Amino acid sequence: MDLLPIPALQDNYIWLLRDAGGRALVVDPGDAGPVLAALDDGPPPHAILLTHHHHDHIGGVPALLARWPGTPVIAPRDERIARASVRVDDGERIKIGAWRFDVIAVPGHTRSHLAYHGEGLLFCGDTLFSLGCGRMFEGTPAQMHASLQRLAALPDATWVCCAHEYTQANAAFAHAVDPDNPSLQARVREVLALHQAQVPTLPTRLVDERACNPFLRCFAPSVRAAAQHQTRQPLLDDSMVFGALRAWKDGFRA
Repeated sequence: MDLLPIPALQDNYIWLLRDAGGRALVVDPGDAGPVLAALDDGPPPHAILLTHHHHDHIGGVPALLARWPGTPVIAPRDERIARASVRVDDGERIKIGAWRFDVIAVPGHTRSHLAYHGEGLLFCGDTLFSLGCGRMFEGTPAQMHASLQRLAALPDATWVCCAHEYTQANAAFAHAVDPDNPSLQARVREVLALHQAQVPTLPTRLVDERACNPFLRCFAPSVRAAAQHQTRQPLLDDSMVFGALRAWKDGFRA
């Protein structure tokens, strides 16, 4: 397998997964141009895979279908994604070329957001970021926390393929929450070095996210204490801790 994050728009990544024959799976193409350039005159894609309806994830689909008519577009059951040809939902398993992916419902960022796990990879759109998570546009803190916990329960070696290069900004917030976490300190140093080298910070391993990402560590005493200090009120469960962290992050300035 050949996995490639393609920069697009302001800070998006479109993921390309290519097999030995050069045929690709295209994930969340918000812009067709970078995909067309990357695939050039190669064989047509196996499929286009979409995590949710936001334009920066689906905006390139019409132009890609114009270039490769009939390419399957696999997407959530959401009427806001007009060009989908295959609709999937939680618990289904899909076959794309030689690859298989399990479909995981992760509501919170949007009500119909899906993630796809298989082949050691997690395509999670805007639900989980390295050292962070997505904003809640259509969900509650309890929903988003539950979605993140589903992803956190996947195997350690899973490579997390997020849809945005937000890691450096997320690192500043994570350090404000959990400054004494040695795993986070090491990740912050790594992220700085990657940025200086102009290398993507993604994908990231799930085992490292569980060790570093405060939104996956709402159970940790240090994270709960930081959230309670910020809100100045008791937080009775992990979901409340998550809600406090997300509200804090929404207004955070490094």
